[in-house]
Amino acid sequence: MTGAPSSVLQVALLALFVLPGVVYQLVRDRWSGPVPGERSLGEKVLRAVLASVVLDAVYAAVAGPWLVEFARGGEGAGWAGGIAERPRLAGVLALVLLVAVPALVAAGTARWSRRREPVGLDPAPGAWDHMFRTHGSCFVRLRLRDGTWIGGWFGGNSYAAAYPQEPELFLERAWRMGADGTPLRRIESSLGLYVRIADVDVVELMSTTVREADR
Repeated sequence: MTGAPSSVLQVALLALFVLPGVVYQLVRDRWSGPVPGERSLGEKVLRAVLASVVLDAVYAAVAGPWLVEFARGGEGAGWAGGIAERPRLAGVLALVLLVAVPALVAAGTARWSRRREPVGLDPAPGAWDHMFRTHGSCFVRLRLRDGTWIGGWFGGNSYAAAYPQEPELFLERAWRMGADGTPLRRIESSLGLYVRIADVDVVELMSTTVREADR
C-alpha cells in the first residue's frame, strides 16, 4: 500500500525536524548558560531550528538512504511501514538521533567554548543566579531602598528565584537587624521572610555573622 505519508510518518518527521534542536538547546544552556542576545524566545527558537537543520543534514548525508528504506519497510508496506514492523529498533534510533547525538554535540560544543574562553563561562545567566548557585547556607542581609536593613538565614528550606523569573528571595528564618545592618537576634516566631528584590538596593551574603546555635 502506497500513497501520501501516514500520520505516524508525519509525527516521526515532525520529531526529526524539531527534537534534535530542542535537545541541543537545552543541554547547551545547561552546560554554558544562555548567551547574550538569546533572552528572547525567538532567538532560542531560531537556534534550535538551525541546530535541527544541521543535524538532520548530517543524518541524511551519513545514513539517508538506509533511514528512508527503514521507514518504508518491506515491499508494499507503505510509508512508516518499517517503523510499525520494528518498533524496538525505531525506538532505539529515536533515542540515538533525537536525544543522544544532539546532547553529545551540545556538551562537546560547550566544552570547546569553555576552553577557548580565557576566563571560562558561568552557566548562571546573571549575577543574582551566580550568587546563590555558588554559595551554600549563609546569612543574608539586605538594605531596602528607604535605608532599612532586613535579614535572615538562607538554608535548605530557603529559595532564590532563578532566571528567567524576577529575582525574589525567601529566607527560612528572619532576624531583627540594627539600624547599621548588624544582626541582633533571631525572631523566634518567624516562619520565614519573603523579599522582593525590586525593593532592595543592597544584598550581602555573610558566612560568619551568626553562630551555629543561633540559626
